[in-house]
Amino acid sequence: MTKRLRTASLLVSLGVLAATAIPLPSAAAELAVPPIAYHQRTLPNGLQVLSVEDHASPNVAVQMWYHVGSKDDPQGRSGFAHLFEHLMFKSTKHMHAEQFDRLTEDVGGANNASTGDDVTNYFEIVPSNHLQTLLWAEAERLSNLNVDEKNFKSERAVVEEEYRQSVLANPYGKLFNAIDPKSYTVHPYQRPTIGSIEDLEAASLQNVIDFHGTFYRPDNATLIVAGDFDPKQLNAWVDQYFGGIAKPATPIPQVTAKEPARSKDQHYTVTSETAPLPGVAITWLIPPASDSADSIALKVAAALLSQGESSRLYQSLVYRHQVAQEAGADADSRVGPGLFTAYAILASGHQPAEAAKLLHEEIIWLATQPIPDAELDKVKTQLLTSALKQRQTAEGLAFALGQASLIDGNVERVNTDLDALQKVSEKDVHRVLQKYVTGAHSVTIDYLPQAAAAKPAAAQGAVK
Repeated sequence: MTKRLRTASLLVSLGVLAATAIPLPSAAAELAVPPIAYHQRTLPNGLQVLSVEDHASPNVAVQMWYHVGSKDDPQGRSGFAHLFEHLMFKSTKHMHAEQFDRLTEDVGGANNASTGDDVTNYFEIVPSNHLQTLLWAEAERLSNLNVDEKNFKSERAVVEEEYRQSVLANPYGKLFNAIDPKSYTVHPYQRPTIGSIEDLEAASLQNVIDFHGTFYRPDNATLIVAGDFDPKQLNAWVDQYFGGIAKPATPIPQVTAKEPARSKDQHYTVTSETAPLPGVAITWLIPPASDSADSIALKVAAALLSQGESSRLYQSLVYRHQVAQEAGADADSRVGPGLFTAYAILASGHQPAEAAKLLHEEIIWLATQPIPDAELDKVKTQLLTSALKQRQTAEGLAFALGQASLIDGNVERVNTDLDALQKVSEKDVHRVLQKYVTGAHSVTIDYLPQAAAAKPAAAQGAVK
């Protein structure tokens, strides 16, 4: 990931889990996954602290997860959480701008950040003897960030350029960037994380100052430390650097919008000045990530459809019918209502309606017909292997804790979800697909090069 570059979230999430599969002992056997021995506490000012001690290497990961994402952007200011992510790397009362690079990269470590729909996280990995410095630095930019006109305008220009690169210059950037706005009618998830140039230009310095005071506070943050450290010393440093940061008296705004169930199918067309070939994306609403049974089964279903060249969508659309050069699916679970998405980038001479028909057919087949044991076992093994591979590093352990705590809604899911994954059955896959996908209304987005969009629908073979 380019440093602090946030593209449309689906472009990242669709590249899921490419790890090499390691077979389980047998179709009936389950792997006993050792639990992560994490420690959890909350400071008097509301800061949540999660830690896991691991001396496998002399490194330590420090992450600050703020419970604020693009769903919390001010009205008419899409991209604001992302913009603020950039500003957190500027100067503070006691640090120069970009000093996080010096504190991490100059000692052989790294730092970065990302903005999502529900959270913004800042993460570093350094040799463990630099832990104290990083804890001080994270507390410093939480409590003493300098927000001035110069920093604001320079970072806004950077974010606007990211939008041009990831959305406008990318031939299929506008397709994936249109998914959230077209898929939600009420929920603020409809605002793309990267925002828009118009909304970014409308933002003011006072908007930035207000956003920092509203959301960047200890009772709206989770500090995660994983790796080589002494627990007693960690607690002392956390108390020393974070304990004195005051908890504001004002409440934290919460998103209360409820996305209504879809009452009919919807069909949209998006055009592109740069795409050489058409594309199509279809979405369905799925439950929040906190619904563990259904969210895990939906991820297995998406993997069956799109995991590698042996997957069902690749075999159907790319290999057998040759209507697409790329096809995939994703179960994007969020704190609020998520999306199950199927998509295709077409091959020359083919139109969105052809691919949409095949996408529906493959999903219906998966939802209703027997799933070979070997196929289901292979996909679950791939998902399990990817999760276990992530946990081999301090940074991966920290991300697993953050995902479980802030997105899935319960940190203990870091120790229960992998067991639940191994228990997903054919019946579970059928159940969730029939409930949320084949038995529900969809939103379809046809993506057309402008020259093709100008032709009559009949000439394109389009179905509306």
